[in-house]
Amino acid sequence: MRSVIQGFILCWGLLPLFAVAAESTESKPSAAQVDASIDNLDKPLYSPFIERYMLDEVRNLRIDMERAHRELAAEVVDRELGAADKAVSYATNTVTYFFYLIAGVSSALVLMGWNSVRDIKEKVHSVANEQVAELVEEYEKRLRAIEKQLKQETAHIESNREEITLTQEIHSLWLRASQESSPAGKIAIYDQILAARGDDIEAITYKADAALDQNEPQWAINLCQQALLLDETNAHAFYQLACAHTCQGNLDDAARYFTHAVAQSESYREELYRDPALSELREHPLLIELLAPTVEHPS
Repeated sequence: MRSVIQGFILCWGLLPLFAVAAESTESKPSAAQVDASIDNLDKPLYSPFIERYMLDEVRNLRIDMERAHRELAAEVVDRELGAADKAVSYATNTVTYFFYLIAGVSSALVLMGWNSVRDIKEKVHSVANEQVAELVEEYEKRLRAIEKQLKQETAHIESNREEITLTQEIHSLWLRASQESSPAGKIAIYDQILAARGDDIEAITYKADAALDQNEPQWAINLCQQALLLDETNAHAFYQLACAHTCQGNLDDAARYFTHAVAQSESYREELYRDPALSELREHPLLIELLAPTVEHPS
């Protein structure tokens, strides 16, 4: 209320003061100057008519606010009633449509020959059981196939693991044989290799070489024949046969086997003049005739 009075005073009562102030300065009075002017008044600045006018304005303002409040409340109530009416209508329509649906489904089931809910339940259960049985059978087939494949892969992996382990063992035995100096020790190691892998042709031929070092040419011949049964083109077996037959004095057979060795691998040509076991074979006529075009005597 005080703010209204101050505003009115600013507009009506202080016109003389504003006139005086306008003469002294062109700037507007500050709030402090206005408060000071109000405190220094010695007579009322308004008449009973003005007071009545202000009271009527306040009364009209309160009446307008009350009317706006009633209109707002009425609008809110109308909206709430409309929402409730829509909700009730939606629920009613839903229930109605649901019963229509039930009636339609029941009529369709009666036309299809299902006379009761028990028939429907039994039919649904039978269809579901058939579908589940088909799915279970299909997945059982897939699982059996996967299980079979896994078993094959496991067996293959296990076989590879065993082969790797065996290869490592044989490799270590070959290293031991290369470090062994005595023929008997080498033969023992070669026997271990053949015990682990019986078709190792290289082990058989090197065992024959060790047998020759022990002055056992017949044993070496038997071992080389065993190797040729596994590989009829093995050059090392032919070379060991040539050495064994030379040791026995069978120079014709030795020359023939040495020729086979050279035919399989040219690297054995030079061994004729390097290996002391073939010293008696160097001047054999058959060997000279067969190898003369390619063999050159070292100077």
